[in-house]
Amino acid sequence: MPGITGKLVRISGPMIAADGMLGVTMGEIVKVGKMGLMGEVIRIDGDIIFAQVYEDTSGMYLGEPVEAQGLPLSIDLGPGLLGQTYDGIQRPLIDLQKSSGDFIGRGLTAAPLDTERKWAFTPKVSVGDDVQGGDVLGSVPETEHLDHFIMVPPLVSGKIKSVAVAGEYTINDEIATLEDGTSLTMVHPWPVKRSRPSRRKLPSNTPFITGQRVLDMLFPVALGGSAIVPGGFGAGKTVVEQQISKFCNADIIIYVGCGERGNEMADVLDEFPELTDPKTGGPLMNRTVLVVNTSNMPVAAREASVYTGMTLAEYYRDMGYSVAMMADSSSRWAEALREISSRLEEMPGEEGYPTYLSARIAEFYERTGRVECLGSDVAEGEEPRSGSLTIVGAVSPPGGDFSEPVTQNSMRVAGGLWALDSALAYSRHYPSVNWNMSYSLYFHDLDDWFKENAPKGWTQRRQEAVDLLQKDAELQEIVQLVGPDALQEQERLVLELSRMIKEVFLQQNAFSDDDAYSSLEKTGGLLDALMSFYDECHVALGQGVELMTILDDPIKEAISRLREVNSEGFTSKKDVVMDDMKSAIQKLVQAAE
Repeated sequence: MPGITGKLVRISGPMIAADGMLGVTMGEIVKVGKMGLMGEVIRIDGDIIFAQVYEDTSGMYLGEPVEAQGLPLSIDLGPGLLGQTYDGIQRPLIDLQKSSGDFIGRGLTAAPLDTERKWAFTPKVSVGDDVQGGDVLGSVPETEHLDHFIMVPPLVSGKIKSVAVAGEYTINDEIATLEDGTSLTMVHPWPVKRSRPSRRKLPSNTPFITGQRVLDMLFPVALGGSAIVPGGFGAGKTVVEQQISKFCNADIIIYVGCGERGNEMADVLDEFPELTDPKTGGPLMNRTVLVVNTSNMPVAAREASVYTGMTLAEYYRDMGYSVAMMADSSSRWAEALREISSRLEEMPGEEGYPTYLSARIAEFYERTGRVECLGSDVAEGEEPRSGSLTIVGAVSPPGGDFSEPVTQNSMRVAGGLWALDSALAYSRHYPSVNWNMSYSLYFHDLDDWFKENAPKGWTQRRQEAVDLLQKDAELQEIVQLVGPDALQEQERLVLELSRMIKEVFLQQNAFSDDDAYSSLEKTGGLLDALMSFYDECHVALGQGVELMTILDDPIKEAISRLREVNSEGFTSKKDVVMDDMKSAIQKLVQAAE
């Protein structure tokens, strides 16, 4: 309740307690101390409230005022979000840097959206129209390639009394009024802890294309699904998320750097603005929002940053866009929960994490999905507006131990596991996805789509490759004991082709314009070429051809070089190489006879 003011009675790192706060509600925002630091109420005991503070509390003293604001933690949603870099409570970092330098001063505030910029508004409603939450009032061109739809806030409805004519307006200008007197602008707030409503959930039967062969072929995730990327230090979690951000088939990217080291986030802030969007040729930042909270920032802000990113993602989802949210990393968020819980003297669970850790993680990933958006403004014969929200959450298990609580609880709710292997990363195998540990639960949902849209034989070749890699893992144990010479030639062929799959198919060169992104045609075609080579070699061995004779033939190198072929010209090049391969193998068979 606004106007309620109490006094500090306890300060414990990012957690404070204040008395005289009767009437304050859970989740309400409070201004703490003379500097007005922002905090959120997380426990109430009579007239005493406990709040987590999103800024550094050092130097504060008991007795300072604590003032309730009467509102939950909310962010402003409107045009101008794309291309911005925010902290966890939606303060634009560029503006804060201008006012306080490289280190953010305490108690500073800045408008999250430009209130002076004018947007070219085109109305889509008329006077007398009945509107409800989610209906589109009009649109503005947020970027050259993306329209920003100005929607009626979810909890608002009524009849249009007036609407602005087409023209340029600021976000705070009135663009419509309802007969009940409600004034609508281009911007509205939304509490970050509350999921934005939708009409209904839709089946997630379209793949989230990443452009990374190992993910798209072996461990696909659906648009509106979720995947976790656990890996130890140096395994390449940030690299994977950046590659996915650049090449995935999502319209909007929300990248949340939650509690990562300052040098890593500095690299992200330097590199992201320089990345080129392969879809448009313009900067990738034109369809990206960065939410940054480094490890040296107050821990409570880590939780806020995750929910801020989620709310931004849901907002663009409600416009009918496909949104991908990169959370790097959820482990740092969990560590913040653990610290706050310990400050509150709560009963600890496994490894000191709060007992509600699993519930919090589940609530987070359950906000994903493909949905039919709110709104009644659907023309006859048109499909209702739909959008999707996909989450890729990095996890940083200490020492790469996947049995720790954050990884295990994330695995229970996420539909995909892209397990990164430090040993692969150290051997310069990127993406360092361990094909024996990773999995996807979306195969059944996506099979029909792949049968209709992917290259012929996609599902069959995928299964053949998985079986071959499993055989390879079994044979490697024998090789370690007795060496490869003890194996039969058919078994040595398995080893050789598995090595080719690992080096040619599962690896991608992020520095190569031709290999950094792999289309479905190239992904399916490359694996088909490798498995066709295996099939032909298998037959040739049965007809008396020696394995080394086959492997010494130049055709093997020609197949390996297919990975360097651009996606656009891949199919024609592959057909030529396959014809050459069949001819070469046939000649070897004839020579053996």
